[in-house]
Amino acid sequence: MNEIAFLDATAQAELIRRKEVSSEELVSSAIERIERLNPVLNAVIHPLYEQARETSRAPLPGPFSGVPFLVKDLAAEVEGAPLADGSGFAAGRYLSGSDSELVRRFKAAGLIILGKTNTSEFGLLPTTEPERFGPTRNPWDTSRGPGGSSGGSAAAVASGMVAAGHASDGGGSIRIPASCCGLVGLKPTRGRNSLAPAIGDIAGGIIHEHVVTRSVRDSAAILDATAGAMPGDPYYPPRPERAFAEETGRDPGRLRIGLGTVPLNQATAHPECIAAAQSVAALCEELGHGVEEASPRVDSGSLFRSFGQVMTGYLGWNIAAWERRTGHAPVEEDFEAATWRTYQHSLTQSGGDYLLAWQDLQKSCRDFAAFFTDYDLWLTPTLAQPPVPLGYFDYTHETRKQYIAHLGDFTCFTLIANATGQPAISLPLYWTESGLPVGVQLTGRYGDEATLIRMAAQLERARPWSHRRPPLEESNDPLD
Repeated sequence: MNEIAFLDATAQAELIRRKEVSSEELVSSAIERIERLNPVLNAVIHPLYEQARETSRAPLPGPFSGVPFLVKDLAAEVEGAPLADGSGFAAGRYLSGSDSELVRRFKAAGLIILGKTNTSEFGLLPTTEPERFGPTRNPWDTSRGPGGSSGGSAAAVASGMVAAGHASDGGGSIRIPASCCGLVGLKPTRGRNSLAPAIGDIAGGIIHEHVVTRSVRDSAAILDATAGAMPGDPYYPPRPERAFAEETGRDPGRLRIGLGTVPLNQATAHPECIAAAQSVAALCEELGHGVEEASPRVDSGSLFRSFGQVMTGYLGWNIAAWERRTGHAPVEEDFEAATWRTYQHSLTQSGGDYLLAWQDLQKSCRDFAAFFTDYDLWLTPTLAQPPVPLGYFDYTHETRKQYIAHLGDFTCFTLIANATGQPAISLPLYWTESGLPVGVQLTGRYGDEATLIRMAAQLERARPWSHRRPPLEESNDPLD
């Protein structure tokens, strides 16, 4: 079962179909693994074990029938489970009365939900260290964070608790933890996965939902199971020509790829991150693609300033929504210091201020999108740094401006795709000499996950990563 734990979800589903292992056995093994590793990693914060065991006893429909799965404790609702968005303000005050549409589709695909995973407060930070639920640790080095805000799901998948986990992305929160934990993290095109029924969009469409996985084929196949608009959705990208899973076996052809190693905000990228992107660029050339150093021309000051203003508005909306949902008024003691400070700033922001920020952000989006008239993909490091130590993002004593600038220095390659709605994927194609994963990101045209998936699958075949295991697994007792 230890070897099965590190198979991808497609392979686990195939074992169940061939009756080489039962869903009950797989679920029980996953629960045992969570109980053994979670005291160290703190990836799962709301177990749903009894429901999972009961579900595993009956045949399930879907391509992933009987495969264990975890859902991030942010926005997505699981009927009967608590939802807290990583915050003490919401914790203990709400149980979901029904499944959100995305969760319903996960279940229809046959995935069995074992619990909910840790996230930063309201998903604001690129790390997973909420005060209310405690920090999640990176399986590759437990002194470091797993990234965020989907760090709980990423740590769970990387450590073999489950083969795939739900994640969401508002500035890189699928791709950041994928990079830090050595996983595949695809942020789909805006609107590809619905936020129904309660929400049309979040922050003007900046927030996207999908999964973190071990393989490109899992990410593609799960997207096949979940993609599609619901009536009343504000966006729907062009329908794909064929199933995303079919793209994993198709030749991408000769692509024009721009290589960027200097962040849009001119921050200094770590040498290992630059080396990661350069090594993949060289691999792309070996595979027959055209690669040249090129990056979009964007007014970085306007981009990062307006993005910060939009996210400030998002926080104000989220806290107001929670107040309406629970009837509990926000007080400072319920929040982390940085969250409360940003919330107070949101109260001074008018509707006009918010829309002006979006106007400026959309100008950056047009400039960024123009790059893709000449290039099929933009290849960059996913992050400007390898996984950072826990506590790195403690900016309690800094000004709001300094706080936002430091966040931007870490996520400088990821957040633009949230603003534009374009698909982007982080791939685990590089490890440092000390054994830390460093992701490489590919960003594609709006609505064109297909090209990303073809290219990602080609790179996975050329430089496979499925054999890699975090050192946490070397000990039978991770508490030693």
